Amino acid sequence: MTLQPLNIAIFVAMAIVLTVLVVGIANLAMTGDKARSRSNQLMRLRVLVQFIAVALLMVGFWLKTRAG
Repeated sequence: MTLQPLNIAIFVAMAIVLTVLVVGIANLAMTGDKARSRSNQLMRLRVLVQFIAVALLMVGFWLKTRAG
């Protein structure tokens, strides 16, 4: 089974989401204004990357149904 470029992009996007999530959880252990600001930025980044991952998944499902 060969991985198509879209499948690779989906896996990469999901890995980035997981990485940002883990870094954000680790950041919660820190205190201070800088950590709070970083936490907010990481949350925004995670939401953006999740949106991209979901969009790629939806495109993948759509293409799979069209291929029949």
